[in-house]
Amino acid sequence: MYASENLKTRRIFPVSKLILIDGNSIANRAFYALPLLTNEKGIYTNAVYGFAMMLNNVLENEKPDHVLVAFDAGKTTFRHQTFKGYKGGRQKTPSELSEQFPFIRELLDAYDIPHYELKDYEADDIIGTLAKKAEQDKFETIIITGDRDLTQLASDDTTVYITKKGITDMEKNTPETLREKYDLAPAQIIDMKGLMGDSSDNIPGIPGVGEKTALKLLHQYGGTVESVLDHADEISGKKLQEKVIDNKDLALLSKELATINTDSPIEVKLSDTNYSGFQTEKVVPFLKEMDFKSILKNLDGESTDEAVAEVEKIDFEIVTTLTEAHFASPASLYVELENDNYHTAPFVGFCLHSEAGTFFFTAETAQKSSAFKKWALSKDKTKLVYDAKKITVALHRLGLEIQGIEFDVMLASYLLNPSETIDDFASVARQHDFSNVQTDEAVYGKGAKYQVPEEAIVADHLAHKAVAIFELEAPLTRDLEENEQLDLMTSLELPLSFVLAKMEIFGVRVDTDRLLEMKAELAERIDTLEKSIHSLAGYEFNINSPKQLGVVLFEKLGLPVIKKTKTGYSTAADVLEALSGQHPIIEEILTYRQLGKLQSTYIEGLLKVTDKKTHKVHTRFNQTLAQTGRLSSVDPNLQNIPIRLEEGRKIRQAFVPSEPGWKIFSADYSQVELRVLAHISKDENLIYAFKHDYDIHTKTAMDVFHVEKDQVDSLMRRQAKAVNFGIVYGISDYGLSQNLGITRKEAKAFIDRYFESYPAVHEYMHEIVRQAKETGYVETILHRRRYIPEITSRNFNVRSFAERTAMNTPIQGSAADIIKKAMILMSERLEKEKLQARLLLQVHDELIFEAPEEEIKILEKIVPDVMENAVTLDVPLKADAAFGDTWYDAK
Repeated sequence: MYASENLKTRRIFPVSKLILIDGNSIANRAFYALPLLTNEKGIYTNAVYGFAMMLNNVLENEKPDHVLVAFDAGKTTFRHQTFKGYKGGRQKTPSELSEQFPFIRELLDAYDIPHYELKDYEADDIIGTLAKKAEQDKFETIIITGDRDLTQLASDDTTVYITKKGITDMEKNTPETLREKYDLAPAQIIDMKGLMGDSSDNIPGIPGVGEKTALKLLHQYGGTVESVLDHADEISGKKLQEKVIDNKDLALLSKELATINTDSPIEVKLSDTNYSGFQTEKVVPFLKEMDFKSILKNLDGESTDEAVAEVEKIDFEIVTTLTEAHFASPASLYVELENDNYHTAPFVGFCLHSEAGTFFFTAETAQKSSAFKKWALSKDKTKLVYDAKKITVALHRLGLEIQGIEFDVMLASYLLNPSETIDDFASVARQHDFSNVQTDEAVYGKGAKYQVPEEAIVADHLAHKAVAIFELEAPLTRDLEENEQLDLMTSLELPLSFVLAKMEIFGVRVDTDRLLEMKAELAERIDTLEKSIHSLAGYEFNINSPKQLGVVLFEKLGLPVIKKTKTGYSTAADVLEALSGQHPIIEEILTYRQLGKLQSTYIEGLLKVTDKKTHKVHTRFNQTLAQTGRLSSVDPNLQNIPIRLEEGRKIRQAFVPSEPGWKIFSADYSQVELRVLAHISKDENLIYAFKHDYDIHTKTAMDVFHVEKDQVDSLMRRQAKAVNFGIVYGISDYGLSQNLGITRKEAKAFIDRYFESYPAVHEYMHEIVRQAKETGYVETILHRRRYIPEITSRNFNVRSFAERTAMNTPIQGSAADIIKKAMILMSERLEKEKLQARLLLQVHDELIFEAPEEEIKILEKIVPDVMENAVTLDVPLKADAAFGDTWYDAK
């Protein structure tokens, strides 16, 4: 890895240091060095992530006072006028990469780093021109690129770092290193390229002349293309001599194409590259949006929310006794807790607002007040709240029950625009033009500085929130009605919040003894693996130490170095996967790490959050996070238990019924998203397949490969399955090629044949994009909206991502709506049938219950019935059910 202390010290006095980064080259290297990553919104981020990692390393190590990132301006340059085939034959840039360039520019803007491009010129020419000016002004210049052409710019004042396999592992190039490697001066790199050409840029060179021959000719005949051509008659070897003589013009052309223009007509000046560091408050929001958690951890400082300096005064009263005179209908109720985990968080206070007035009181007052209990229990007394689920669970902790909640500001705001982040109450209020609320951070502080102030300040803060809820109900209801979403609020999301509250309150029983057994079993397996790894290495070392592991793999065992970090060899997962098959130790280390993560994150993590008295976990379901409408869960995240490894699946053995003699009952939708696609697209072939209960992946394989059912083998079905689910997510030929390990050409052929088989699916994708461009949003079958303003962007890459989002959201969002509806109907059905069975969990397309053994046969009838009839589609919904002693057995 490059490091500033390794740079040659050339002057006694401090000099300006300029970093020039080849934007396109580094983005490409990052994209191909890292696996495809996406953030919460589904945006591809691996190139942005790699670029950010490189940027942070450069800024930290080099501490420059001038920085610029240069980009290519387009596909054609002045070199194409000389040679039309320049850079010809390159594969089209994958859309997964091209869509990331706007976000890379956003990254640079967040870091206050200037970037520049110039029509008809390449990033190389911009870098070369600035490097030349920097030399004239006695700057120390560092160039970061993945392109060896730029080594021609190396000088006493300019060092060129070339990325190797990764994005942080770089090779240093100076006049001295080039002399050692090639016995050439930097300026002679273009002569070498002139003779040997460059396949990556389609620079022809002399046919049949490679690097070794080019160097031999340059060393023997004067060191330049011109001098080699002048001595062509003296070249030994008849075939080589003929090649040089016959291709003189090609060699001169190739040298010209390889020469960086250091006098390009750039408008950017060295003074425009001034850099004084980045502002954390600008960088953090971007990194959060991209979900770059590991980079965020390494940044100094934290972002701060903008506090409201002043709010209008509100009259309120602090009361210690509640009477019926304090209550009117409708009324807004706000309950404040000290943190997000409302299952355990201490109460800060309550505030009630109605025509009767605004009243602050404590949890103790609410708990003791018969008037409050009577009001809370009354279905006829209309309540307006913020986060109905939280309030329901919190009041339950006090032995209180609440009914009559008819409006939830948080849910309404989420439905109106799910892309808006729900950070806290004030952020939601501001989204709807109500600014008379301070942020929680302004009142309580943040992190280690969090402190509940005196009661009068808390009461004032909560009074503003309670009034805001009351005032926002009317305009938000009007907006929901205009969007045809009021029913989605009142018949789906709000009823669901009470179903989820009930599930959260009851919790799920965990067999801690089984978890401890698994912990011991895993410890034994990990110990066995550790001994085997030490045996393969030839000595004992700390496997969890990247430094020691790097020495074992790359020095002791001599495996090829994939990339390096600031502290040595990288032993990250992607590096080990790239080395898979090269030595038995690699697979054992990968398994060792997977089992270690299961041990620490899931088994020990579950043991930590399991209640010691009840042996239950009480996860919290997030209703307002995903823009598609899907639920997620936290503390613990029960939707993310790894099931690819058998050891991961076995963790489900620890989830058991809470009553003796009961069973765990599970039911999940079969291919619900593909069924939704059939319904939305109205594709006759897809509808026919589902109506006749075909295995859809086999059917697709038959259609795509033009074979009969009995000719479909496992590989065909696997490829068809990847296409089926990939289509739902707007997969490209590149993405499919990565999933299946095939060429992009083969992947494109699969996709083309799929659309030939299901033409209405293709038509749907065009039509939904057209509608999104016309209206600015897409909808699910129950009118859940997702706004996609980027769909009309002039930037092709941003627009392409938006189009994929438009295609996918109605499908994934409708699937989320369907299972939510099923949860509500199932809760009602259990109550109607007077069953003891309880709904415990929702995990993706699966519902998990517990029930007495004698009720299992009833559940086997009613659960699939309810799920399959939750909504009416053009194709049948299908739910598969199973039961057992544990969640693991219910499969």
